[in-house]
Amino acid sequence: MRQVAAAVTVVTVRDDRDDLGGTVSTFASISLDPPLVMVSLAGYLREVLLRRDLWAASVLSAGQKAMASRFATPGRPSARLLLAGTPHHRGAVSGALIVEGGLTALEAETTQAIPAGDHTIFLARPLAIDYVDATAHPLLRHRSRYTTHT
Repeated sequence: MRQVAAAVTVVTVRDDRDDLGGTVSTFASISLDPPLVMVSLAGYLREVLLRRDLWAASVLSAGQKAMASRFATPGRPSARLLLAGTPHHRGAVSGALIVEGGLTALEAETTQAIPAGDHTIFLARPLAIDYVDATAHPLLRHRSRYTTHT
């Protein structure tokens, strides 16, 4: 599957005491009617999303490779620290941190969690579209590296 290019997205969630997030390349639109998106997660972020239904997804643009790397680093600190000095804000609906300057960002509510091997697939209903930048170019993950398509 590393031969298949995928958009790079930062998923964030506000937990009881902290803001958490991670870089994923498995975020996609699943249905238009009703609107549904999905994300596939493993590890600690999966455990948090099993407890918290509201989260945000920021689809990164070509110039945000450093941001993707920060959120992909094992043992990473709080999402608030990872976003220090970077334009971001809290989503009005989810309270999750949203990275600015990407292709788009949305807030979602999990409707179903489906175990799938070593991951869990979260189906979610979009609650708010935070922004859309139709002029931005996507940051992609292809052959285990970040790349762009312009």
